[in-house]
Amino acid sequence: MNIKNINIIYPLISIFMISLIIIFCLIAINLKPLMIWANYQNICIREESIDTSIPWAVRKCNGRSKVYQVK
Repeated sequence: MNIKNINIIYPLISIFMISLIIIFCLIAINLKPLMIWANYQNICIREESIDTSIPWAVRKCNGRSKVYQVK
């Protein structure tokens, strides 16, 4: 095997692609709690908007329904 025939670009591209995959995996793992919260919000809004309006359901699911209550 001749050392001059080895192209340096292919190992660099491979290292770059592997590091990109690792970075995207870390980002996906860090976004999992946000996914769980968003899923909870969707379920809460769907269940609360059955007998009220959607804006009221959003306020209630965000925990601010007491602020907007009409007296």
